[in-house]
Amino acid sequence: MKAIVQDRYGNPEAVLGLQEIAKPAVKDGEALVRVHAASIHVGDWLVVTGLPYIARPAYGKPKGRVPGTDIAGTVEAVGNGVTGLRPGDEVFGWCTGAFAEYASAPADHFVPKPTSLTFEQAAAVGVSASTALQLLRDQGKIKPGQKVLINGASGGIGTFAVQIAKTFGAEVTGVCSTRNVEMVRSIGADHVIDYTREDFTRNGHRFDFILDNMANHSLSDTRRVLTPSGKLQSNNGTSGGRWFGTIGTVLKSATVSMFERRQLGPAIKFTNRADLLVLKELIEAGKITPVIDATYALSDTGRGLAHVGEGHARGTVVISV
Repeated sequence: MKAIVQDRYGNPEAVLGLQEIAKPAVKDGEALVRVHAASIHVGDWLVVTGLPYIARPAYGKPKGRVPGTDIAGTVEAVGNGVTGLRPGDEVFGWCTGAFAEYASAPADHFVPKPTSLTFEQAAAVGVSASTALQLLRDQGKIKPGQKVLINGASGGIGTFAVQIAKTFGAEVTGVCSTRNVEMVRSIGADHVIDYTREDFTRNGHRFDFILDNMANHSLSDTRRVLTPSGKLQSNNGTSGGRWFGTIGTVLKSATVSMFERRQLGPAIKFTNRADLLVLKELIEAGKITPVIDATYALSDTGRGLAHVGEGHARGTVVISV
């Protein structure tokens, strides 16, 4: 099969190449999926570039790795013991080695694809939508009527966060650039701040929950626009230095939270089947819709990753396989 293979850490366009490799074997309890589309998120860019350097032991050796985690496709085969899937089923979910024609993973990593979505749209759900759901529901514990601000509302996680926060009944303010104002408003934001014209940390408004996907303000500036019991979740893995990334911000947030009611913290999230089923229901109910920024061919995956790394994607970047 054709796959994108990494040979070292670095610029995605320099360290990735399209190669012919063996199709994954199907183990007991697993499903082999013919990949029709995969999506790119910031985590993929970090793993390929090896940033921050301190995280490289966790990433593992890059040589021979097929990157990517989020896919949508058709079940090709199932291993012994699998009862919930059969060949021909259209699914979406997560795996290792997504940037390839085939990928295998435990069968419970996949759920039925909503019939209303294309494979490209379904591939965009995975990590980005799961992250938004978990941060708003589990960390923010959002309740109807609360005021929520999404900084970086036009990106992959941000576009899902705006829509999911609305399903919880929140009053949502999205922060984005001029070119994305109308898009963010169209997906449900009650208020949209163009950061090129207005600084949300200085306009006098207060919020019960801030999801900060950009980390482009100081912690003290962002903290002061929280309500007395407000919560801030930072979700930007690309900020900070090349050696330590956001570790300094994480430690500072934890220290500040010890001495006041406001809760500040990093985003800790994991994709899981239960949340994919929740997202599937929201999609089928018409409450959330993936926003696609651009679609690249498998052979252009490096270019797609570089685009995501620039930090200006409008929704999710997708690979068509």
